Amino acid sequence: GMFSELKVPVPWGHVAAKAWGPPQGHPVLCLHGWLDNANTFDTLIPLLPTGGSGLWRRPCTVLQGCVIHVLCLSGHRYVAMDFSGHGLSSHRPAGSLYYFMDYVSEVRRVAAALQWRRFTLVGHSMGGSVAGMFCLLYPEMVDKLILLESLGFLLAPEDTEKWLNSKRKMIDNLLSLEAKQPPPKARSREAALQRLLEANTHLTARGGEVLLQRGATVTPAG
Repeated sequence: GMFSELKVPVPWGHVAAKAWGPPQGHPVLCLHGWLDNANTFDTLIPLLPTGGSGLWRRPCTVLQGCVIHVLCLSGHRYVAMDFSGHGLSSHRPAGSLYYFMDYVSEVRRVAAALQWRRFTLVGHSMGGSVAGMFCLLYPEMVDKLILLESLGFLLAPEDTEKWLNSKRKMIDNLLSLEAKQPPPKARSREAALQRLLEANTHLTARGGEVLLQRGATVTPAG
C-alpha cells in the first residue's frame, strides 16, 4: 500500500517512521521487534482497511511466516517507527548502550511530535515489551494494546508503584528539560567569568579563570 516517510527530530539525530492511511484517522503506532525495523509491518498494514468504518477479521500470513488472525480496524492512521539504531533512524552516539527504557522514551517523543494524546499500540516481539512498558507508564495515552508474538511487560506487584514513579518521572523530566533548554549563548570572557562566579560562590576569581580555560569555547563572535 501507499505510505509516506516521516522523520521526528531527536537530540542525537532523528527517528524515522512510515505512515499509512488518512491523517485524520484514529492513530495506531506500530513497534517492531529486536533487530527488525518498520518494514516488519509492510505485509500487514496493506491488509488493514484504512477508510470507512467497522470491524474486520481476516486471516493473515505475515511476520516471519506466522499465521495470525488480526482484528482489522478501519478509519485508522498507522505509523510504524524505527527504533534508534534500526532501519532509517539515527544511531545513538558510539559507545552508548541501547536500553528498553530509551525505546519507551522514543515512543513518547514520537507521540508528542505527532500530537497524539491517545492512540492504539501494536507491538511485535521486543516491540511488544516496549509497548507494555509504555502502557504501564502512560495508561491514559493508550486505548488498546495489540501484541504479536509477545507477552508484553510483566512486573512484580510489589515493585509496580516504585517503578512507575521513578521511570515516568525520569522520562518526563528529561523531555521537559530538553524543551526548556535555551540555545547556547555567547558571552565575553569577562561576562562568562562573572556568570561562573555567581553560580559557584565558593570560587575565587583566579579559580574561575583556571576553570574557564577548559570550560569555555571560543566562538567566531569572540
